[in-house]
Amino acid sequence: MNRTMIAAAALLASLLAPAARADDAFACTAETRRQNEATVRIVFEEILGKGRIAENEHIYHPGFVARGMTRDATRAEDRAASEGWRSMAPDLQMKVLHLVSDCDYVAAHFEGSGTNTGEGNGFPATGRSIRVRGMTIFRLVDGRIIEEWSSFDQYALLQQLGLISG
Repeated sequence: MNRTMIAAAALLASLLAPAARADDAFACTAETRRQNEATVRIVFEEILGKGRIAENEHIYHPGFVARGMTRDATRAEDRAASEGWRSMAPDLQMKVLHLVSDCDYVAAHFEGSGTNTGEGNGFPATGRSIRVRGMTIFRLVDGRIIEEWSSFDQYALLQQLGLISG
């Protein structure tokens, strides 16, 4: 990720953050940022990358919402999607390429790769290798993920699976 992308992610995170008020007692510390970044790494490295979904359910706030372009998803729907990605590519590997944090907001640039040997999330098994990059912005409350906004290169995924020509 180049400096422009890092700056854009930082700007986006700061725009999403609520404006500080004079009466706010909360002061963001380096430790809060470090803990929030570690929580976000769990999503990619443990949940998606190793399929440890149930073991890491504690990192999600009970009010979690995955914000989508056309509709929002509940934690149950988001969890089912995670299970679907693992079914679709049982050897799925996830890498966090960059993290940018602003207190309770953490932006992650990630890469996922694997082999589509199973069905999941509406995709048939094609036997093809995939490698896709994306970005997710997380908002955390008391160290737990309460919201996320995610985007990845769906067009590249469909091309690599041979489901569309490119």
